[in-house]
Amino acid sequence: MSYHYNNKLSKYACIIGIFIMAFTSFVYYPRWNKVGSEAMLTWDVSGYYWYLPSVFIYNDLKHQGFKDSLLAKYQTPNDFQQGVLQPNGNYVLKYSSGMALMYLPFFTAGHIAAKICGYPQDGFSTPYQLALQLGGFLISIVGIWYLRKLMLRFYEDKVVAILLLVLILGTNYLNSGVIDDCMSHNWLFTIYVFLLLNTIHFYDTFKTKYAIRIGLLIGIATLTRPTEVISCLIPLLWGMENISFRQIRERALLLIHNFRLFLLAVACATAIISIQFIYWKYASGHWIVYSYQDQHLYFRSPNIINYTFSYRTGWLRYCPTMLFSFVGLIPFFIKGKNKVAVTTFFLVNYYIVCAWSIWWFGGRAMIQSYPVLMFPMASLIAFILNRKWLIATAIPILLACIYLNIWYTHQCHYGGLYHTDNMTKDYYNRVIGRWSVPPGTIALLDQTELYEGTPRNVQTIWQNDFELDSLQTSKLSPITGKKSLELNGTTKEVIEFKFPYKSDNAQWLRFSADFKCGNREFYVWKMAQIVGRLYKNGVKQKENMFRIYRFLNDNETKNLSLDMNITNQQFDSVSIGFWNGYSELPLIIDNIKVVSFDEQ
Repeated sequence: MSYHYNNKLSKYACIIGIFIMAFTSFVYYPRWNKVGSEAMLTWDVSGYYWYLPSVFIYNDLKHQGFKDSLLAKYQTPNDFQQGVLQPNGNYVLKYSSGMALMYLPFFTAGHIAAKICGYPQDGFSTPYQLALQLGGFLISIVGIWYLRKLMLRFYEDKVVAILLLVLILGTNYLNSGVIDDCMSHNWLFTIYVFLLLNTIHFYDTFKTKYAIRIGLLIGIATLTRPTEVISCLIPLLWGMENISFRQIRERALLLIHNFRLFLLAVACATAIISIQFIYWKYASGHWIVYSYQDQHLYFRSPNIINYTFSYRTGWLRYCPTMLFSFVGLIPFFIKGKNKVAVTTFFLVNYYIVCAWSIWWFGGRAMIQSYPVLMFPMASLIAFILNRKWLIATAIPILLACIYLNIWYTHQCHYGGLYHTDNMTKDYYNRVIGRWSVPPGTIALLDQTELYEGTPRNVQTIWQNDFELDSLQTSKLSPITGKKSLELNGTTKEVIEFKFPYKSDNAQWLRFSADFKCGNREFYVWKMAQIVGRLYKNGVKQKENMFRIYRFLNDNETKNLSLDMNITNQQFDSVSIGFWNGYSELPLIIDNIKVVSFDEQ
């Protein structure tokens, strides 16, 4: 191991990367001035943070009597997902307290700024939002700066320079580190950088201060996310190059010889982690509380394929740059150092991430492991730089990955083509890498098909304008005529209109209707659906659907159509139906029509 002192390229790359991060955080998408679900202190972040206003402003960590007024004012979100009611009538906050502990200096700055600037000192006004974003950004750039120092101990300056730019421009660290920078992942990224550096210093010197730092870093990582207890694998296995009997014996002897130092590290970690147990005992009366309710780790059936490659949120599908780390394991195994620590931590962490029941939370959970995964990526970069033919091959691939990451980051916040948790194969293939698509493409987020040509041989096979319908008609203003169908809080089942039909060689069916809403339903799982079905002898053969509110804005009336390819389908009847999900908002429907047509 050596430190490369002539490191101007990596320094310049780091500075350029920090400027890109600053622009992204404070010019392109400054979350501190957003409101509602896009504010900095909302969703998971508000759950991490909730300890601080509970303790220091409202003095109500148990009963949360202030929660309703804050939720109504800031929509963080609008129901109390941050806590879980206990049998003793108290609340236990869902997330552990590690992030709150790290937020504390920035919360304090925001609290003081709120008083000076005349903002409400309620924990969520603008100064708190800005202070937290500044804190997250600071943590991110510190992580990048010290990652450079870490990697220069093992790789040449030009390798580290390329590595830093690839990490910032080509991976989801860009989004997590500077836009969603109050999530836990970039903070843990920095913790792992320091853990690796202090582990190196510990094995170089065996000084007490490094043992203390290692213990504290493992403790705060575990207090932030309990599964990060596996961070202890790094100092325990560091320096091992294989799992031979000789290496295991030598490591056991080293642990015995330095038993007091390792015990000190354990004591420091335990002291930090004990904060959570003390809080649980205080709030619930029990030393251990499982606050994630129906969310669990399923070690027997990890969702490795779905988590990694799914069109919904697959880590490597949306962050293909990290494939360089996988390929880099080959040169890393040949020339890399600390192979056992790096590969063991990566495999164990990856298995745990994939085993979480809500696997569709996406690749963000891998970000804290990126300091470890940079070792095989750097090994691959070094290998490529020594082979000109590989450079010519790798550059266009890498540029494509960077383009995709920038596209993905933009679409998550402004572009609107990426829809969290709803992506499908058909929709992904239509939008990937593009900046605009036809409006009807959004229907592919659901179970449907699109015909984008000009229909021919169009024949109406069924229609209903509700003028002669005495059932289920709206008491609100109809779209046309005197009557329309209404979906509302009391009509949550499928309203289905079924009629006999046998195709005479038609290739498509199109189900259409006029729709009018007042307020648009925001939540996807509550959105009303239009459903088309084929039946044979009363048994459903095929079903297509899409969510109507994907196409409607507030106080808008629009004709929408659902397509279904019926080529080679066997059926004797067809239905068009509507399902209201769980929405209480009224939706008016009129002029239903089903037509058959052929391709142009």
